[in-house]
Amino acid sequence: MAQVAFLDNLLREYLVFRGFSSTLKALDLEQRTEKDQHFRAERILEQFNNAIQSYDLQAVRSLWLHLDNNLFSKLEHTYAVAVKKLENSLLKYYLVTAYSNNRADKVSEFFNKMAGELQQQSEWKDWFYFPFCRNAEESPTFALFFTKQWQDTLLLSLRNFLTTVYQCLPQPTFVRAEQEAALMQRLSDDNTGLRTRLLQMQQEMHQLSQQQQQSGTAATGAGSLGGDGASRRRSVYRPQQSLSDILPFDISPPGHIVDDFCIIASEANSVSQASDAQARGLKLLIRNIGSGSSPVLPRKDQAASSLGDKSTKRRSGSVGRSWI
Repeated sequence: MAQVAFLDNLLREYLVFRGFSSTLKALDLEQRTEKDQHFRAERILEQFNNAIQSYDLQAVRSLWLHLDNNLFSKLEHTYAVAVKKLENSLLKYYLVTAYSNNRADKVSEFFNKMAGELQQQSEWKDWFYFPFCRNAEESPTFALFFTKQWQDTLLLSLRNFLTTVYQCLPQPTFVRAEQEAALMQRLSDDNTGLRTRLLQMQQEMHQLSQQQQQSGTAATGAGSLGGDGASRRRSVYRPQQSLSDILPFDISPPGHIVDDFCIIASEANSVSQASDAQARGLKLLIRNIGSGSSPVLPRKDQAASSLGDKSTKRRSGSVGRSWI
C-alpha cells in the first residue's frame, strides 16, 4: 500500500535522525526480503519456532504477552477460552521439544519459573510429574503431545487464528496518522465556517433591532400629525409584536364548575319524577273505573242532595208562614 510505504519512509527518516544505524540496517534487510506489504502469520510462527528450538522461554513468554495485550485482549469474551488453550498448548510444545532433545535442565527451569502460575490451573496438574517421568513419549498421559500430528495441528491452528485476528483488527494508530490529521483539519474548517455564519446572523439581528427601533421612533413622531395620514403611518410603522409581548385578558374565573354529565343526570331525574307522577294518576283512574265508581259522580250526588234539603226547607217554611 502507498500509505504503508510512506510511513516506512517516515520511520527510516526518524531512525536516521536518532542515529539508530543497526535498527535501520535490520529494517532495510527485512524490507528487501519481504515478498508483500501485508502482515503474514508465518512470521509469528517462525519467531515462536525459533524461540522454542533455542529453548528461550523468556522470548516465548514475551512474544505471547505482546500478542495478548495488543491483539487478543481486543477480542470478544467468547474467544478467551480458545486463546488460553493455544497458550497452554504452546507451552506444552516447548516442554516436549526440550524433553525430546534431552534438555532436562530446560524442563526443570520451566517448572521453576512457571510453577506459581500453572499450579492454579487444573489442566497442568498431571504435568508436574513430567520432569520425573521416564519414557514420557510412551506414557498414556503425554504420548499424544509427542506425535507429529498434534504438533502440526497446533501450528496450523495458531496460524489460522492469527490470520483471522489480524484481518479483523483495525489499523494501528501510526498507520492512521495521516487520516487523523486530515480529519482534524476538516473539523477545524467546519468550526471556522460555523463561527462565521454565527457572526453574520448576530450582525443581521443587530441591524434588524436597530431598524425596529427607528420605525418605532418614526411612528411616535407621526402621532402628533393627526388625520388619516398619521393613522396610516402608524399602521405602516407599527413594530411587530411577539407572543411574549401580548398580555392576556383579565377574565375572572367562574364561581363554580359544573360538569355536563351532572346536568344530564339532574334532567333525567326530573323527567323520571314527572313520568312517575303521571303513571300513578293513570293507575288510580283505571282502578276507579274498574270498581264501578267514578271519582266525579260522588261529587254530583252530594251536590244534588244538598240542593234538595235546601228546597224542602224553603218549601216547608213558606207553607208554615202562609199557614200561620
